[in-house]
Amino acid sequence: MRILSIEDEPKTAAYIRQGLTEQGHVVDCAADGIEGLHLANSGRYDLILLDVTLPGADGWQVLKGIREQQQTPVLFLSGRDQVEDRVKGLELGADDYLVKPFAFSELLARIKSILRRGKPPAALDPILRVADLEIDSARRRVNRAKSRIDLTTKEFALLDYLGRHAGEVVSRTLIAENVWDMNFDSDTNVIDVAVRRLRAKVDDPFTAKLIHTIRGVGYVLDSRAA
Repeated sequence: MRILSIEDEPKTAAYIRQGLTEQGHVVDCAADGIEGLHLANSGRYDLILLDVTLPGADGWQVLKGIREQQQTPVLFLSGRDQVEDRVKGLELGADDYLVKPFAFSELLARIKSILRRGKPPAALDPILRVADLEIDSARRRVNRAKSRIDLTTKEFALLDYLGRHAGEVVSRTLIAENVWDMNFDSDTNVIDVAVRRLRAKVDDPFTAKLIHTIRGVGYVLDSRAA
């Protein structure tokens, strides 16, 4: 998707852009309301992420200007958590309102909810299977080719997360957030080290490799070749 992020806080803007880019989206950014409104109405976007407190023109004014010309989905991202602020945003025509600080996985969930409303959630299989690999989340057991594989708590959490998104490229941002409960720091290699250790147990003893690296994006657990 092509997404417009209108956010004046540099760290938040960078965090949003990095995470969404890792998901394969194209992200344009604006640091004030006037520029944001111009980009929104002159470009073609699938979604607009809009802060409320902006220089030049606030989020309310920007949303009004957008709705005068188009109905592109708008998701408010704001530090203003009062009920009246949320109600005002929705009444002005926003599709959703997410309060800062937020987890990136929640942002993704809100985006998917806006764009895919009405689609029922997939049922969770109690035992995840990818080729000859079995992940039993309830018993915290892992077998491959009927052989038991002993994993540390973090290694299991990482494999379980990859298993629940099998076939889907998972970014380092989402792995850090869901397995380590932290924001991803591009200067740390903790995730890459953990994946190497997991591969040593899950992949190295076997001919077929299941954990693949997608350069510049993240990892995918898949029985197909990388």
